Amino acid sequence: MPVVSLHPNLLRKMTGMEISDEKLKEDLFNLGLEFDGEDEDGNFQLEFAPDRLDRLSTEGIARSLRYYYGQDRGIFIPSLNPPNWTISLHSPIHHSRPCVTGAIARGIKLDDSILKSLIQLQEKLHDTIGRGRAKGSIGIHDLSMIKAIENSDGMSSILYCGTLPSEPSFVPLGLKEELTPEQILESHPTGKKYKKLVEGDQQYPAFFDDLGLFSFPPIINSARTEVTVDSRDLLIEMTGTDQWTIDRMLNIICYALEAHGATLEELNIQTPDGAINKPDFSLDTKHIDHTRIEQILGTNFSPNDVVDLLERSGLDGKVIAPPYRGEVPPQESQYRVTIPPYRVDVLHPLDIIDDIGRTHGFYKLKPRYPDVATIGGRTTRSSLERATRQVLIGMGFEDLLNFNLTNETENFSKMRLEGDINAYGYHKPVKILEPYSAEYTIIRTWVLPSLLMVLENNTHRAYPQNLLEIGLTANVDHTKDTRVDENYAIAATVAHSQASYEEAKSKLQVLCQRFNKRLETLPISHPTFIEGRSASILIDGDSKGILGEIHPEVLNIHGIELPVSAFELSLNSFI
Repeated sequence: MPVVSLHPNLLRKMTGMEISDEKLKEDLFNLGLEFDGEDEDGNFQLEFAPDRLDRLSTEGIARSLRYYYGQDRGIFIPSLNPPNWTISLHSPIHHSRPCVTGAIARGIKLDDSILKSLIQLQEKLHDTIGRGRAKGSIGIHDLSMIKAIENSDGMSSILYCGTLPSEPSFVPLGLKEELTPEQILESHPTGKKYKKLVEGDQQYPAFFDDLGLFSFPPIINSARTEVTVDSRDLLIEMTGTDQWTIDRMLNIICYALEAHGATLEELNIQTPDGAINKPDFSLDTKHIDHTRIEQILGTNFSPNDVVDLLERSGLDGKVIAPPYRGEVPPQESQYRVTIPPYRVDVLHPLDIIDDIGRTHGFYKLKPRYPDVATIGGRTTRSSLERATRQVLIGMGFEDLLNFNLTNETENFSKMRLEGDINAYGYHKPVKILEPYSAEYTIIRTWVLPSLLMVLENNTHRAYPQNLLEIGLTANVDHTKDTRVDENYAIAATVAHSQASYEEAKSKLQVLCQRFNKRLETLPISHPTFIEGRSASILIDGDSKGILGEIHPEVLNIHGIELPVSAFELSLNSFI
């Protein structure tokens, strides 16, 4: 879980309230931020759920406290001045970061504590929603040090385009000599850390002004545009692989800057498809029933109470059906809830109910025993899963827990499952109706791609790497009442210089013997595996899975340089 470091005096200053440290810790805990100690400078270390990205900074936490204390209510939208600057995208984009956004912040007054808070927010956003800068990265620059490229419409402009690895040179942060992008990746600590994000690109992403290159995202900014306590006007630029992600990161940064008196100004983004102004402070809405709120929280509220709690949570709530006039039971009320631009975590009505509960105070809710007496115990599937896992761990496998959501590229294309074929794992996937990210668009149809993704990200680790996962898979099945067939599968990979079909089969044989099951293998062809080195797994005569050596093309796609053998079969094979 993310940990944020902040000084309680800055919180007191930003809330305008003289609160003792103990009271502050108590109120923060009620909001879902747990005190995790102090450093030598008296800074609180606060741990919280990673979904509340707006609380990655002192500014966001102070905002939550002001709502909690009733100082602020409802949604605040910062005013945006019209754009004077343009980011022009060079067409075509020859690198892997096609998405860009940004804003201008003018008149901010920085000191050491505010600057540290801003840098902390930037890095925490990189580590969380930015996925280690892979999905989104942030560059903040002193606008006064940027020389505009004048364009035909009179607006100041900067250029976002690709540049060759070997040119041009610029002075990166932390150094005094000029380096090319290629040299930065080889010699600069930050360059070496994030080198993998641009490796393989023919050109590297770069921002240019009239003086030359001043930002090499997602790696490093130039020393020329470094932000100091004397900076007053800032340029915020963000690049990435997902537009939704960087737009939300920008909103969080803009709200933090506005909290310190900055005047926000739109930035005009010129793309080959047209122009658009950023940031986008448009609001999202969701609907929620009164009965659902009371069922989840286990207490009664009037519609006025609910609206008050929503506003004290930083949301806007309005009773929409039916209009409450006193004679209509409150339980029939429904609310339209408006969500501010910096909240990226509100995906479901339950997220709103969580806000209502925290603002009301979970400590006020009285626990009660359930009406039905039950005796706890493991389900058959859970017991079987545990026993299977213990056997495989005993054979040297490392247990993993990956996301059930993936995308069709990882699930099919990178596994050579394409076209009109009948192969294990190649089923019609369950698709997410409105995915927030291109990375998570379907529920996986088999587990093996998840393990290969882990191997792809661990090529720098020592071998052998023996991985296992027991996880959910799903595919569309119109014969089911739910139109979905859900299963749990066991998948395992063996990766080292001598990994073979025989080794994977021997480990599967031990697993089957543990459950007194008869294992047979029937040679088959499967695109993911080497021809002649793959087989269907038969358990007591029934086809239950796949076994074999991974095809070199699949390994090459994943950047894996050593042989990999693997098997996957249904967990219910051992019932």
